[in-house]
Amino acid sequence: MNTITLPLASVHCMSCVNKIRSALATLPSCQIIDIDTKQITVNSESPLKTMSEKINALGYQVGFHYQLALAGLSCGRCVAKVEAALASRNDIFSASITKETADITGSLSEQTLTDIITSLGYQVIPASSELEENTLIFTLSGLSCGKCVAKLTEKLKANDQIQILALDKTHAEIRTMLAAKDIISIITEAGYQATQTTLDKRLAQPESINEQENKDDKALHTLPSSESSQVQQLLLSGMTCASCVASVEKAIKQVTGVDTVSVNLAERTALISGTPNIKAVINAITAAGYGAEISEDEQTRRHRQQQQNTQTFKTHLRNAFIALGLGVPMMAWGVFGGSMMIDSTTSQLAWGFVGLITLLLLVTVGKDFYINSWKAFKHHRATMDTLVALGTGAAWLFSMLVVLKPDMFPASARHVYFEATAMIIGLITLGHALEARARSQTSKALERLIDLQPQTAIVVENGIESKCPLNEIESGMTLRLRPGAKVAVDGVVIEGNTYIDESMLTGEPLAVHKQSGDKVRAGTINQQGSLLFTAEHIGSDTMLARIIQLVRQAQSSNPALARLADTISSIFVPSVMIIAIITAMVWYYFGPAPSSVYMLVAATTVLIIACPCALGLATPMSVTVGVGRAAELGILIRDAEAMQQAANINTVVLDKTGTLTEGKPQVVSIQSYTALTEDQLLQLTASLEQGSEHPLANAIVESAKQKDLTLSRVTEFKAVAGMGVTGTIDTNNVMLGNEKLMTQYNVDINPAQTDFDNIASQGATPVYLAKNNQLIGIIGISDPLRCDSLSAVKRMQKMGLTVVMLTGDSYKTAQVIASKLGITDVVADVLPDGKAAQIKQLQQQGNRVAMVGDGINDAPALALAEVGIAMESGTDVAIESAQFTLMRHSLHGVVDALELSKATLRNMKENLFGAFIYNSLGIPVAAGVLYPLTGALLSPVIAGAAMALSSITVVTNANRLRLFKPSYQAKSALEK
Repeated sequence: MNTITLPLASVHCMSCVNKIRSALATLPSCQIIDIDTKQITVNSESPLKTMSEKINALGYQVGFHYQLALAGLSCGRCVAKVEAALASRNDIFSASITKETADITGSLSEQTLTDIITSLGYQVIPASSELEENTLIFTLSGLSCGKCVAKLTEKLKANDQIQILALDKTHAEIRTMLAAKDIISIITEAGYQATQTTLDKRLAQPESINEQENKDDKALHTLPSSESSQVQQLLLSGMTCASCVASVEKAIKQVTGVDTVSVNLAERTALISGTPNIKAVINAITAAGYGAEISEDEQTRRHRQQQQNTQTFKTHLRNAFIALGLGVPMMAWGVFGGSMMIDSTTSQLAWGFVGLITLLLLVTVGKDFYINSWKAFKHHRATMDTLVALGTGAAWLFSMLVVLKPDMFPASARHVYFEATAMIIGLITLGHALEARARSQTSKALERLIDLQPQTAIVVENGIESKCPLNEIESGMTLRLRPGAKVAVDGVVIEGNTYIDESMLTGEPLAVHKQSGDKVRAGTINQQGSLLFTAEHIGSDTMLARIIQLVRQAQSSNPALARLADTISSIFVPSVMIIAIITAMVWYYFGPAPSSVYMLVAATTVLIIACPCALGLATPMSVTVGVGRAAELGILIRDAEAMQQAANINTVVLDKTGTLTEGKPQVVSIQSYTALTEDQLLQLTASLEQGSEHPLANAIVESAKQKDLTLSRVTEFKAVAGMGVTGTIDTNNVMLGNEKLMTQYNVDINPAQTDFDNIASQGATPVYLAKNNQLIGIIGISDPLRCDSLSAVKRMQKMGLTVVMLTGDSYKTAQVIASKLGITDVVADVLPDGKAAQIKQLQQQGNRVAMVGDGINDAPALALAEVGIAMESGTDVAIESAQFTLMRHSLHGVVDALELSKATLRNMKENLFGAFIYNSLGIPVAAGVLYPLTGALLSPVIAGAAMALSSITVVTNANRLRLFKPSYQAKSALEK
């Protein structure tokens, strides 16, 4: 027996109370303990739902009443899913659910009700007043799989002031009294990035899923806008190693309004998201000992970066020649038998003069090392410049002390090392010069994208054509495109026809025919005819500009491998200084005579050879070149983390419609089972489908238009997700869909079994048509395979990838398509919300999954997979959920992306291995572990040369990615 007290409503008097008492008396084992006009307490074994129905039948209400705001329900199936879950519970008396609200009465608490709904994958939105004060919405990046989501969830739950309302790989909704900056800090500590977004934008997302836009604009709308992304770029100076990167990032993060920051050592840039005062950011960087200036746009950035690279190269080269001009003769003097010992007054004077010249060299050519190391010291940090300054400074001070006070040292220890000071400065500076030259090549792909944008356009006004600077072009202007010219802005053709080469944006080599109504993109090249087009998107809103911005952001992002290297680098320099001190002590106390000389040589060599330049450059260089090369191939990458994930994929899941197929279905057969003709069936079907946005619906409506059939008005239209559509036409209930829909409405489909099999055996999709619950016809719709799907699937299989076809189509149809492509793993008859479940099942089997799709129903699966790859022609919801976007509609782009990701990750590992091995072996050798075998120590000069060579090697190796060619590739315009 359960005792429970519930509120009553609409009970006005004792007469009403007595009616309720009498009604409940008929229920077995129901004992009323207390009842009045406001509440009832019962002790009952009968279901409370039965008791509620009895009371409701009298015109009264019983139970707790909740009105909740919901989010995440995007279709009727979502509503049905929630209704089914609530209907199965005895403690819920009534429930009315829509996509936005829930009106529920029951005996359970609001928290229990909220838990039920959230367990289904949807959200319960608190009251508006609470939302404004306590709920924060964040856009997340860097979360690549379910493990990342679990890791971040655990991190956030560890704080008792945080309540997670919703969390996936791209968004987080959190109720808390903490500030947004505090939440972002916690997320950053977990190894991910977050940007606060608005509540309205987040809540509007489910509704926006139903809003289909022109497919040619999907990638454009998804790429970041300079106005909305709040991402600002700074050009930096004074950075030399990974320790500098950490210092700059720390300084920027302390500025109010900064959400996330990414500093790229290879590019000497910082990308900052949030709403900080940019002057405050620059001041913070300056106070940390570095230089910064704002980059207003890509052209400005490019010009300033070219200036910086050119000036840096010239300065370093000049300084290197000066230092080597002094150091080489001194070294040659010692090598060919000249004395470098202080053994007389004459040698004192001679080497004293050389010491003063060397000092002049240090305060001119080498001054940056000392200035930067002093700045670092003031901020309690150590950098590569610290190591160089300590090493060269110690060698010069020791030598001058020998010159000035030779009697302080044994005769055998009166050796000077001015040549080492000069040679180290010269070799390291020469290395910086060569590194700057090689580094300037890393962004060639991005530079070529920028070069695509012409600086002028021909404006047509009142029939008069005139050339106008690009910054004066406004949306709505009419522009002339002449043969051989580049398109200046995005627009729509209003007159003329031609073929335009779009390979620089899409990687597709074939020119595309353009005529009235078609879109043209900035940077593409007109081949033959002349066009008039209306400017639509200008400046930073063009697709080309947004691609450049996306590439720039991806190049500045860090994969997990890079974060590991950065962590090591941040503690590396202090560790090296400790090792150098220990080395000096060991040689001083235990080394042979003269111990002071051995101490100096060993400690200086350790400091010089251990500079972590190569370690800091290893991954940023590979990412910069790899992301740029991907852009040349028509592959847009959201961040570098996605490339690392893609390199480890072993299973590729392919959606069928619009991915393996053309995405342009056509009606191929109509079979009637009544007196209705084929045209009458088509007219009835098209009338029903005119309210649907499904690709098959478009095929049916388009077929009716071609036959000039008049469509009827539809009322009570309803789309049943994964099954079909229903509606009322001329008082008749009409249903169009698959077997599941027919079964739901008890429609006998046995008469169509033979026709169904025939249609499916041809690779077409059979769709049943019923009227008033009677089968009246079946329609076959075929979506032809893309011409390159077979070769692309074979490439995947040749790479050792397991290829799975995932579709909501019938198994027979899917099997025919799969057999043509050589795909053996087929999952068919999947409802829209079942695709993500299939991805999860593959992951639970130990597979690392890449999902390829283009539809709204693919979005959850794209988000759940380790790597989501969206077709540019797909919906913006699908593209937003993916980490890769293919600018050309070809599965070869998928294989290109995977091959390039593998090559980039391999390049990163090569660089990191070289840098780690160099430092791991170099430090012990410099400390003198080989002395017992060789009887000699490594020269500081050789250490300086090796350190410079390591950086050059890393940069050169990264630039090899520019030569990457997919195993199957048609040349793009950028490569011709």
